[in-house]
Amino acid sequence: MEILVSLTVGALVAIGIWMMLDRGLLRVVLGVVVLGNGVNLAVFSAGRLDGRAAAFVTEAGAPALAANPLPQALVLTAIVIGFALFVFALAVLKRSWELHGKVETDLVTAVAEEPAPDLPPQGDKA
Repeated sequence: MEILVSLTVGALVAIGIWMMLDRGLLRVVLGVVVLGNGVNLAVFSAGRLDGRAAAFVTEAGAPALAANPLPQALVLTAIVIGFALFVFALAVLKRSWELHGKVETDLVTAVAEEPAPDLPPQGDKA
C-alpha cells in the first residue's frame, strides 16, 4: 500500500510542477492545486496508513487500529487553505482576463514591471 501511495504522490507532484511551468495562467493555477494535493497526500501517508502501531497510548493501553490524528488534522487544514488559495487565484485570473483579454504569464510579468499609474514620470522632479 505504501508503494502505491508513494507512486501516486510522485505522480501528482510531477504533474503539478509540469503544469506550473506552462505559460497559461489557468494551467499554473491548476498545477498549484495538483501539487498541493500531492503534498497533502504525502503528509497524510507519513502518519502511517495502517493501524498496526498506535499513535498514542493511554493508561488503559493502546486503542485497536488507531491512526495518527496529527497528519489528518494538518491535511484537513491544508485542504481548507488550498481551497481558499484556489478561489483567490481564480479571482485574480478572472480579473486579469477582464483587464487584458489574455491570461499568459509573460503578459502578467510585463504589466507588473510597468511603473505605477499614479507616480510622476521618471524625468519630472516634482
